[in-house]
Amino acid sequence: MVATSMNADPAAVAAFIEAVEPPAKHADAEALDALFRKVTGESPRLWGPTIIGYGEYRTTYESGRAVHWMRSGFSPRKAKHSLYLNGGYCDAAAATERAAILARLGKHSEGKSCLYINKLADVDLGVLEEMIAADWQAMLRIYPPD
Repeated sequence: MVATSMNADPAAVAAFIEAVEPPAKHADAEALDALFRKVTGESPRLWGPTIIGYGEYRTTYESGRAVHWMRSGFSPRKAKHSLYLNGGYCDAAAATERAAILARLGKHSEGKSCLYINKLADVDLGVLEEMIAADWQAMLRIYPPD
């Protein structure tokens, strides 16, 4: 993944979250932002127009493709929240831990590199916090900060 644009202005993130509709999705977006801030210790940035990311990393794949992307994040989409928790997709040990945590999470689905949650009421927020923290630690291990 290569970010086409990143907006580090805190006002942009706040404005984006403020505009999330309907009210229940808006409340979930605020809760997710608070949770990601708590776990990561990072201030959010917009990666493109609809993805809120925390932290960043750079790497170059064996193919030579350079990547600059967020370490973790989410997007409050209309149908489901998309959570970008990449550590479990980048490392076998992290994938094993991820599977054990997912079994306790609650109602969710998965894509190639995303976790989808319809609404936060469908999941155990303590387990979600554990998952974000495990993923964050995996990303720090796999892609150490500069």
